[in-house]
Amino acid sequence: MQVAIQEPRAEEGASSARISAEQLDRAIHLARENLLGLQLEDGHWRGELEADSVLESEYILLLHFLGRTEEERVKKMARRIRRLQLPDGGWAIYHGGPPEVSASVKAYFVLKLLGDDPDAPHMAKARRVILDLGGIEATNTYTQIYLSIFGQYGWERCPAVPPEMLLLPGWFYFNLNEMSSWSRGIFVPLSIIWAYKPQCPVPEHAHIPELFLPASESRTTTNGDGAWTRGWHYLFHRADQGIKLLERGRFKVLRRKALRVAEEWTRRRLVMSDGLGAIFPAIVNTVFAFRCLGYSLDDPVIESQLRALEKLEVDLGDTLKIQPALSPVWDTAQGARILAATGLDPDHEALRRAAEWLLTKEVRHPGDRQRKNGRREVSGWYFEYANEFYPDCDDTAMVLTALGRMRITDPELGERVDAARRRALRWLLSMQNPDGGWAAFDRGCDKVLLKLIPFADHNAMIDPSWEDITGRVLETLSLEGFDPNDRAVQRAISFLDSRQCEDGTWYGRWGCNYIYGTWLALDGLSRFGVDMQQERYQRAVRWLRSRQNEDGGWGETLRSYEEPALKGIGDSTAAQTSWALLGLFATGDYTSDEVYRGVDFLRRMQLEDGSWDDEHWTGTGFPKVFYLKYHLYDDYFPLLALATYRQAIDL
Repeated sequence: MQVAIQEPRAEEGASSARISAEQLDRAIHLARENLLGLQLEDGHWRGELEADSVLESEYILLLHFLGRTEEERVKKMARRIRRLQLPDGGWAIYHGGPPEVSASVKAYFVLKLLGDDPDAPHMAKARRVILDLGGIEATNTYTQIYLSIFGQYGWERCPAVPPEMLLLPGWFYFNLNEMSSWSRGIFVPLSIIWAYKPQCPVPEHAHIPELFLPASESRTTTNGDGAWTRGWHYLFHRADQGIKLLERGRFKVLRRKALRVAEEWTRRRLVMSDGLGAIFPAIVNTVFAFRCLGYSLDDPVIESQLRALEKLEVDLGDTLKIQPALSPVWDTAQGARILAATGLDPDHEALRRAAEWLLTKEVRHPGDRQRKNGRREVSGWYFEYANEFYPDCDDTAMVLTALGRMRITDPELGERVDAARRRALRWLLSMQNPDGGWAAFDRGCDKVLLKLIPFADHNAMIDPSWEDITGRVLETLSLEGFDPNDRAVQRAISFLDSRQCEDGTWYGRWGCNYIYGTWLALDGLSRFGVDMQQERYQRAVRWLRSRQNEDGGWGETLRSYEEPALKGIGDSTAAQTSWALLGLFATGDYTSDEVYRGVDFLRRMQLEDGSWDDEHWTGTGFPKVFYLKYHLYDDYFPLLALATYRQAIDL
């Protein structure tokens, strides 16, 4: 068992003396050796990507749909679901979070399906929590459709997901390509499911009518939306009713064609990919959808998707957890970039092997992005092992940054790296949005009305420019030799300035949350000579300092996405402490008391093997809906912070 290197201190939270060079060098050495030791033989890194119990619940439901609930993996996943139950009875969607109704309903239904006694204490507590949260009617669209498949909710009550939406022309305001890439992957197969409305029986003992509130207690959710938003909600609700009316009247003249298009759309995107979109929800929906279309269990399409799901399994012995995706490109780019930034020889064997591996993952096949980006040249990197249709700006920028920090002495490899960098840089620049920022996967995917469609309650229907990605791209452009006066740089700086909050912070879309966004924005801006002494940036400095915890670290709860008053507030983590320190470093602050205490926190929390161990999650999938724990974040970000500090300070 690893233990933190704790040393006596006069007073927790008191001003700490500067750390000695020997202490800092030892911490960096241990962290670097730990990270090098995690590199796999072929040159890449991959940490575990953890999510909540919803994935195990949905996997079990799929296996029941396929008649495979007697498998040992089902028993193992059920044990994990039970262990993730909160003491009060519900299930959360992130560590330390409150019970969430959709996750709790799915977990309860699955456990009842597998034979848990509804009168058992854990089930009774879960039931009370679910009813307190509003019962089944309070769950999201995704959950309601799944419950409808198994006869626990009426199909007629689910928001319509008509496959005919695939037939809408590109000039139409609402069309498939205006949705974010992950929404397309989820909802195209889901539209097939909705069209067929399958019914998979469950035993009588598994039915869950007890999770409906009595009619007299039914709750209508309200919010503070203005009249404009309420008006559009009303119009979309009426349109949803109209679609269902046509559905009941069997007026579906385009249904056959729409289903063919949906099937073909999905099949094309299974090529050169570890499942549709290489993400769990899309893969599961594909299996449901293609079974509805009549594909046999031994059809290569079904078998390929099931193999993709098996790759997401993490067998823990008596339990089994499911990852939402695999993150090797992201982890490899981060690992290589950070090792190079710590002073490791830029021609080190570990970096060379990482470069060779990353080159094998460059996208060379046209994907969905071509519809909004007319550039013919194809490049970029994705997140997973294979996802050829969906490179993204964040991974591409990170890979470019990693490759740019290396010194490749092998002529043949160096030429390949340089060619890939040139291609990817041109592609990345072509993905800049009109507002000057960069999105994750798409360009011009920002029609906010799409967020009000009834089936869009996963809170990720569009993919507009993001502050954190834009800051990261600026780092890449600086390493690629861009001038501060370059138009792309100026537009990106203007975008970040326009998105800064009144208190000086920036929102973090892909990491939690304002600490993450503020670090990346400040870092990107600082690389192009922006005067960090301006009041607007000093507000960010003051905000970061004000959020430091008594133990010297920083933390921010994922609940800050729902409650902005909690921004920058939470138990200290090594990753978020590193982000805060890197944000302060970007403004030139290496000597404040807050910096000393933050660096000391990282040193004290380091384990004997050179790693750190964050309990809290710091990754974001869909804000307010789906969160992540990247298991390598607490290995490589503290190393980057300590090495950056060491290189800037003469100790």
